[in-house]
Order: sequence, then structure tokens, then C-alpha cells
Amino acid sequence: MKCTQCGAVGLEPGFVEDDGEHSRGYARWIAGPLERGVLGGAKRMGRARWQIDAGRCPQCGHLELFAHERA
Repeated sequence: MKCTQCGAVGLEPGFVEDDGEHSRGYARWIAGPLERGVLGGAKRMGRARWQIDAGRCPQCGHLELFAHERA
């Protein structure tokens, strides 16, 4: 894979961690605009959830994020 910022080849694989309360340890992308419920939390019920994987450029440090339907 190629960095979209500097053009270097060979992104280092990784993921974006979420260590917030009740987290599963990784971040997810959820389809649709953010809507808040009565208690202020994000409404997620019935929405697709995609795991976020990340590639880091070894040259410039730029992160490329990729959403995969497996979370």
C-alpha cells in the first residue's frame, strides 16, 4: 500500500485503540450521522458497525484508516 501524503510504499499495519469505559479495545466506524439519545450517548441500535484498521507510513507517520465489516 502507498501513503497518500508522501507516496512511500509499505504502510505498517495497526489499529486504533479505544480504551474508554465498556470498550472492546478497538475503535469502530458506525454508519450514519451522530444522533444522541436521552442520556447523551450515541444512538447505535440497528446501524452497521465496521472495525477500523490503520496503516502508518514509516516515512512521514501519516495514518490511513480502513473500515472492515467484521466488528
